[in-house]
Amino acid sequence: MAAQPDLPLSPPAPGRTPLGPGAAVLHGYADLAALLPEVRAIAAAAPFRHLVTPGGHTMSVAMTNCGALGWVSDRRGYRYERTDPQTGRPWPPMPAALRALAEAAAAAVGFPDFAPDACLVNRYVPGARLTMHQDRDEGDLGAPIVSVSIGLPAVFLWGGLRRADRPRRLRLESGDVVVWGGPSRLVFHGVDPLPDGDHPLTGACRFNLTFRRAA
Repeated sequence: MAAQPDLPLSPPAPGRTPLGPGAAVLHGYADLAALLPEVRAIAAAAPFRHLVTPGGHTMSVAMTNCGALGWVSDRRGYRYERTDPQTGRPWPPMPAALRALAEAAAAAVGFPDFAPDACLVNRYVPGARLTMHQDRDEGDLGAPIVSVSIGLPAVFLWGGLRRADRPRRLRLESGDVVVWGGPSRLVFHGVDPLPDGDHPLTGACRFNLTFRRAA
């Protein structure tokens, strides 16, 4: 059987794009002027690093964390920890502006009681990508995921509940927020390799903030 062509990019809709039950993109929802200084302060306290997967591969996306818990990966596995293994200190506190954004975005998609205790901060440079995966290391899978895009646009891959399901491809612009929970909480998702570009706020990179209820 001949391979089918990739699905085209889904065009953005004004305001929001539904992705499924309990999931949507909120276009231009985030106030970037309030977020960027917080991201830079987090990175100054807990520098970005390229984690190693349990299989021994080095991730192309650089990561750090803020909040009571931080997501880490090494040859021992994926998990959340209360201290930064690189510094031995607790992760930087989650700034009030970031927490308020995550809570408001979750409420806008139908999750009014979201109380994140972890925020992964990812830094993409051209060529960096995130392979299809589920977010299932969290202790509370009843809470949604809230993902905020800052900087260069990226192609977000939104799949199904099976890894083999063909993903929908959506272009995320700076300020877009994706929320998924409920029946969509364990949908496979990823990010295509970031293309070259130059954003007026972030230069040749993209930041992504992903809020979870980890405990």
